[in-house]
Amino acid sequence: MSPTTSTGRVIVISGPSGAGKTTLLRQLLARCDRLVPSVSATTRTPRQGEVDGRDYHFLTKQEFERRRRQGEFLECAEVFGSGDWYGTLKDEVAPRLAAGKWVVLEIDVQGTQTIVRMYPDAVTIFVRPETLEELERRLRNRGTESAAAIELRLAVARRELASADMYRYQVTNQTVERAVEEILNILGHSEDRTNA
Repeated sequence: MSPTTSTGRVIVISGPSGAGKTTLLRQLLARCDRLVPSVSATTRTPRQGEVDGRDYHFLTKQEFERRRRQGEFLECAEVFGSGDWYGTLKDEVAPRLAAGKWVVLEIDVQGTQTIVRMYPDAVTIFVRPETLEELERRLRNRGTESAAAIELRLAVARRELASADMYRYQVTNQTVERAVEEILNILGHSEDRTNA
């Protein structure tokens, strides 16, 4: 996909934890140079292999709260009842939009509602697992959380799936290759409409 306009765009990708969003996003970024990621901020502890500034901006709760009070977030919320906060920093999005980039936000349903109010032309894509059973298998195979945490994520997933119709597009992640192609096609059609 070659850019033919300098207009920036917000692309939102959501879906239940374990649906494969991060894997899809990596492939999309490798295949479409117009896309740039927005790195979310979080107060949670980094997982093994995660790098500050690449995977997340890892902030202390005090720093996160200070920046939230100063209005530095486009959207933020406590997630999964864990006491940990996640959010999208304005300075991750605005400069890239001004440079004509398509900024990809990997955020939850609640965050999407806030972003769409600010950016009504955002392209919103909900990534669905093939089945809830497959989602549960992926979460358990990660080996990063307790059984209770997985049950909580599955309960949240059911609520998120019930909200999927608010998204402009839905993509079922049966295989990474097919889902990536589908999303690239969606983005190609969005670009055509932008240039019309």
